[in-house]
Amino acid sequence: MSVDGTDEEGWGSPEEETQAVVEAVGRQLKLWRQAAGLRPAEFAAVMGYGENLIYKIERGVRIPRPEYLDKADGALGAAGKIAAMKKDLEQARYPKKVRDLAKLESLAVELGAYSNHNLHGLLQTREYTKALFEMRRPAYSQEEVERLVEARMARESIFERSPAPALTFVQEEVTLCRPVGGRMVLRRQLERLLEVGQLRNVEIQVMPTDRDDHAGMDGRIQVLKFADGSAVGQAGNGPISDPKEIRILELRYGIIRAQALTPRESLAFIEKTLGET
Repeated sequence: MSVDGTDEEGWGSPEEETQAVVEAVGRQLKLWRQAAGLRPAEFAAVMGYGENLIYKIERGVRIPRPEYLDKADGALGAAGKIAAMKKDLEQARYPKKVRDLAKLESLAVELGAYSNHNLHGLLQTREYTKALFEMRRPAYSQEEVERLVEARMARESIFERSPAPALTFVQEEVTLCRPVGGRMVLRRQLERLLEVGQLRNVEIQVMPTDRDDHAGMDGRIQVLKFADGSAVGQAGNGPISDPKEIRILELRYGIIRAQALTPRESLAFIEKTLGET
């Protein structure tokens, strides 16, 4: 147990849009603790966390983790009522732009993406994602890194959706060779690509470096399509909603797919790269 506040590392702070939800959960936790006749220091000892963290969670300054709520539920005899609040805090743990993207992905019936610098976020392993965020300059704090990693991992629930969306990815060859996080992290990442590439609703293609004609030289592209026929695109860091611009992105992405290796050739290429890593 920590009593000096060091156990606060990696605990997120709420943003303005989610502050009210986090404060409401904190108030409920305080009421349950008081009803059990426990002072903050006593509850901290039961929970195995520092007293300072207990205060901050109850004041809505820190977002309680899912495992914290589970433990508090058992310690306070809440019979699932505290654990049920995990759903309320699920979105609060992540930055707004990540929440917005995750919402779009949860509604998409089709997603197509070309990535030229690193592997697409939906394809990344936890270790690869963590290494990417840790190399960012200026550096993120450890709390920010952990929060962003968890947010990215949560988005991978798209692979478990039913009915399954159609997912296509084109990866530049260099993204399969750059040892982000070290050789072992890269090996696990390549194994993950082979696993995901076997899913019936997923196609992964590799764009070889030696292509002398390449429609993706303007950078990364992503297009999400929805059941009502609408679509949202991304190029660089900005969202695109104008239908004319989206059609241009779709045209460019279609050419990129035609220029890349086929999905079967790409899986063979990834397997070969794994053997050489």
